[in-house]
Amino acid sequence: MAGDGLSTDARRRLAFAGGVAVVLAIVVVMVALTAGGGSSGDSAGAGSSARSSAAAPATTAAGAGAAAPALPGAQTGPPPWTNGGGGLAARLRAIGLPALPEEGTVLHIHQHLDVFVNGRRAQVPAGIGIDPQLQFISPLHTHDTTGTLHVESPQPATFTLGQFFEVWGVPLSARQLGGLRVGGGRVLREWVNGRPVSGDPAATKLASHQEIVVAYGTADQMPKRPPASFDFAPVE
Repeated sequence: MAGDGLSTDARRRLAFAGGVAVVLAIVVVMVALTAGGGSSGDSAGAGSSARSSAAAPATTAAGAGAAAPALPGAQTGPPPWTNGGGGLAARLRAIGLPALPEEGTVLHIHQHLDVFVNGRRAQVPAGIGIDPQLQFISPLHTHDTTGTLHVESPQPATFTLGQFFEVWGVPLSARQLGGLRVGGGRVLREWVNGRPVSGDPAATKLASHQEIVVAYGTADQMPKRPPASFDFAPVE
């Protein structure tokens, strides 16, 4: 270095400049590595979140803000509704009710159901909950078009109106009846034994000899005097 023709001050300046360059280079490399690591971590996190979302089961709760689960063979149009024979076996599996080889005898009670849509009575069909081809029957079913519901279970249990409508394949909630939804002046109301019931009609517990009325439409289309009783035949 002594023969390079540079003064001592010049060599010091070059050495200082070289040191600064090395430090700057190290800083640049560290910044690049940090950015690359963060980006990789974010990508991994996004991938993990995506995998978690894909692996998570769809919600089955129909609470506020949650989507109700799809009901196999659901009848999502206006009445008249069929007895829901198509998809009955799949619906029973989905809602956790058995497909019985014969009617249960431990619990045997009846209710009567009237359904009104836009001021007109909608028929409750015969054969709801019964598959004559596969020869099975649900604990909740109908035999005729009188609107009489049969609850016949091989074991003690508490059933709800919502379960009957699920067997039927007609969605029912506080805001929906089949494909009809509340809003725009349309309401959905329920009476049991002539008394108005607030809340979700699907939650109504089925008891012996109830007269249940479910009505959809405008306020002036609601029944003026909802049926309060029904002449039930003797339990068969």
